[in-house]
Amino acid sequence: MPHINWEAPFCGEGANCFRLGTDADGNAYIAVTGHEDRPLTDAREALVQLIQDIKAGKADHLL
Repeated sequence: MPHINWEAPFCGEGANCFRLGTDADGNAYIAVTGHEDRPLTDAREALVQLIQDIKAGKADHLL
C-alpha cells in the first residue's frame, strides 16, 4: 500500500469518524477511523466530485 497522508478525523455525533487522505500519485482515500488499512480509493478528482455532490444535497435521500 502506498504512503497515505491522512487528515485529522472528521467526526459526527457519536463515534462516526472518517479520515480523508492522499498519496504522492494523486489518489484520494476515505477510511473509517481505526481502519485506515482498508480505505476506499479513487482519483482525487472523483473524491472532489463526491464531496461536492454531498454538499449539493445529492445524498440527502440516504439520511
